[in-house]
Amino acid sequence: MHKSLSLITLGIALYASSAEAESDIGERVSKALTDGKVNVSFRYRYEGVDQSNLPDNANANTIRSRITYTSGNLGKFSTVLEADNVSHIFGDSFNDTINGNTRFPVVADPSGTEVNQAYIKYQASDSTSLKFGRQRINHDAQRFIGGVAWRQNEQTFDGLRLESKLSKTTKLDYAYVYNVNRIFGEDSPNSDIDSDLHLLHFHYAPGNGHKLSAFFYELDFNDLAAVATTNVGFDYQKAGKVKDLGYKLHASYVNQSDTGDNPFDFSTDYIALDGTLTVSGVSLTAGYESLGSDNGRAFTTPLATLHKFNGFADLFLVTPQASGLEDAYFKIAGKINGVAVSATYHQFDAETGSADFGSEIDLTASYKFSKNYSGLLKYANFSGDDLAIDRRILWAQFLAKF
Repeated sequence: MHKSLSLITLGIALYASSAEAESDIGERVSKALTDGKVNVSFRYRYEGVDQSNLPDNANANTIRSRITYTSGNLGKFSTVLEADNVSHIFGDSFNDTINGNTRFPVVADPSGTEVNQAYIKYQASDSTSLKFGRQRINHDAQRFIGGVAWRQNEQTFDGLRLESKLSKTTKLDYAYVYNVNRIFGEDSPNSDIDSDLHLLHFHYAPGNGHKLSAFFYELDFNDLAAVATTNVGFDYQKAGKVKDLGYKLHASYVNQSDTGDNPFDFSTDYIALDGTLTVSGVSLTAGYESLGSDNGRAFTTPLATLHKFNGFADLFLVTPQASGLEDAYFKIAGKINGVAVSATYHQFDAETGSADFGSEIDLTASYKFSKNYSGLLKYANFSGDDLAIDRRILWAQFLAKF
């Protein structure tokens, strides 16, 4: 009898402990959810394109609506969920890459709704974290790995990412990516790239304005074997000031060769050099970028935020294969009555051979009305030479975020 009572008492105690544990877990999950925060943003953009080899001009009015939920912490775990909607307004007199309007220039902002980010984060320690799921990955200036966030649909990556601060001056970043979500939207046959990517990035910042990144990118694409490459390189920056004169120096070098099932045999190089001087709020930049070519195959950067490089007109999103590309550019930037303005001139030539592709002028003016509202005007004018295309683009953008 006493044994039975003891067993019953033990059973009740275990049940109560289990119920209490379940209740505690439920409360902790509920608290993590309710402690989360929600951010919302709306980005309207007009993009008008006049391209000489097409019969009609593009006039695109698009709005991107984004909602982002970041949970509180459940122990060492948290999560981020983000959804985007891109809508066309005032018609679709442009080629969004999937609507078939090929009489118009491309404005690569298809309409649709998609999950932009969805990942679980494990904060192993103050210095080390692990993310699994769909996420942004932006390395350095995004010349090789980036989110293409200029477009209304953003490029994100499905995979596992480890970030660890090894010391006060060093950081290790490794990601394995099995799928790339491109900018063309869920309804496009080009929406995803089935991938096998290893992105190893080491960052060293010892102070005094020095920053050095070294990286190894193994980019193997199951359905795009022709751009499967191994990339090994570095990116160096130095910023400083001499009296009232500020300066920035930048140098980058990468060797790229074929990998995986790439049917081409090649090894070529990327070189970037630029310097900026700033005085009285006005900065002057001179730069040179070279994407080489070997055995008829040029240096490619399929995962870069390409709009940031080689001109806003986007004529060189794909490097000319037989010749490669050289881009010599000059930029002046500053502020006028609180408006940030810039003007850039590009001269584009073949890296191999003597072709003069053309030149481009890019202009920008941006203004932040408040913490939540900002506006932007941009203009690009590409004048072709051996590349027999002229393209002029005007953008007007308004961003609200809360």
